[in-house]
This record gives sequence, structure tokens and C-alpha cells, in this order.
Amino acid sequence: MTAARPLSIPLSDGAKPAAIPALGFGTSPMTGGMSADSVLTALKVGYRHIDTGRKYGTEAAVGEAMRASGLKRDDIFLVTKVSHENLRSTDFARSLDQSLAALKVDYLDLLMIHWPNPAIPLSEAMPALAKAKRDGLARHIGVANFNTTLLDEAVRLCPEPLSVLQAEYHPFLDQSRLLAGVRKHGLAFVAYCPLARGRLFDNAVLQDIAKTRGRSIAQIALRWLIQQDVAAIPFSSNPQRIADNFDVFDFELSDAEMARISALKSTGLRIANPVERVTGGWD
Repeated sequence: MTAARPLSIPLSDGAKPAAIPALGFGTSPMTGGMSADSVLTALKVGYRHIDTGRKYGTEAAVGEAMRASGLKRDDIFLVTKVSHENLRSTDFARSLDQSLAALKVDYLDLLMIHWPNPAIPLSEAMPALAKAKRDGLARHIGVANFNTTLLDEAVRLCPEPLSVLQAEYHPFLDQSRLLAGVRKHGLAFVAYCPLARGRLFDNAVLQDIAKTRGRSIAQIALRWLIQQDVAAIPFSSNPQRIADNFDVFDFELSDAEMARISALKSTGLRIANPVERVTGGWD
């Protein structure tokens, strides 16, 4: 059976590559201590979208794995992020230089602001982000963990078009309002914590659908995101789970199954708490 959805999510900013792979490999849970082996396993399985961040301490391991894989640089969609304390122009440029040096690459496919910072106005942060694109150091730019109000402001203030918003999204968290805001601006949505750090695995609805389908709960949850045209970046250090998580492109959930999973949003579970970083509520 061939899945009806594409393997990538289009990017509308006019830059190349014109799409982001729908399933990526995240590297945040093992901050600073992740070996290159997990990333190399992911690349061997077929992942071509690797997500890291300056704050994670995993950029060097990601770069090592990319070189060991034997893949061409252009075959990998590489993402990193500038942390919220480095959003002033000089600090931003230094952080980006450090990321490129750690990764040992000349450019990024996507550079993102990791979290907004109320102490640093977007009127300063967004031009710094745009400069990275204009200088050829990032092919695409985006923001992570912005609510709808901040996203509107970021789009308005950025001299270059944004292409991606990354935020937490899984069946236990209602992100319909944020997703609508992302779509309004023609951006792609990338979901982190797509498996709610394992908290999905005891859910009876997901267990039932997984059993009926002969699939893992992780595969069901990831397929639910992909069928909304949302990219996802799961993480695992287990080679078999890394492979299993990527095996989601040969089946499709029914409308009824999608609705059953979507109804789980009433749980209201959020893994990443933005309160200490953002004021004015969260959408």
C-alpha cells in the first residue's frame, strides 16, 4: 500500500531546497552527551532531516555523523537554532559561527530562533536572523516556540521570509490555533516531542489503533502528524526504535482513526513549559 501523503512538506519562501523532509531525527533529549552513533544510525535508516541546536550541545556529534555517513552535504536537511540569550545581533552572529564550526559545515538548511526573549525585541532579533540567510549561511530561516501573536510580529519584522515554525505537538496537546496561524503565513510546522516523551504509550485509544494496524504506538502518532502535513522530529537512542519510527510511509490512517486520535487533545499535556521564557500567555 502506498501512502497518500508526500515524504516532505513544501516550503514557500522560494529558496532551495523547496521542501523539508516530513520525518526528521531530533537530538535534544541527551543534551551534550549524545554520541554520533545514534545520528549515524538514523542516516543509515533513511532520515535526511537532522535537527540540533546550539543549546543542546549535540552539534559536534551531528557533524561527525554526517561526515561518517558518506552522504553528500546537499542530501541532508540540517537544522540548528540560536538560543534566546543570543538574539542581539553581535551575539547572534557569534552563536551562528560557533554552530557552523561545531558542525563543520559551510551552511545550514534551516536556522531558527530557539525561543523568544522578552528582554530582546524582535525588531533586533529578526534582522539578525535574516542576515544569516542573506549571507548564504542559512538557506531557510524560522522560529521555534513562538505563539500566534509573536509569530505575526516576527513575520512582520523579518526582512526575509520565514519558512518554518517549530513547536511541541502531539495527540495530547491542542495546537489547532497555532497551526492555523502557521498556515495563515504559509509556513511549515515542525513538531518536537511528537511522542510526548513516551507518555503516549499507555493510552488506550492509541493502543487499540496500533493493535488493529499491526503498528507501534509511535508509528501511529507520527503518522497522525504527517497526515496533517506536519513534520515531526522524534528522538531515540535505540537503533531498532530509530528504524521503526521511520517506517511510517507505507500506510495511512483513516478519517475515523485521525478523529479518535485528535480527540485526545483534551488531555492538555505540555512537555516544554514556556512560562519562564515568554510572557503574555501561550497559544
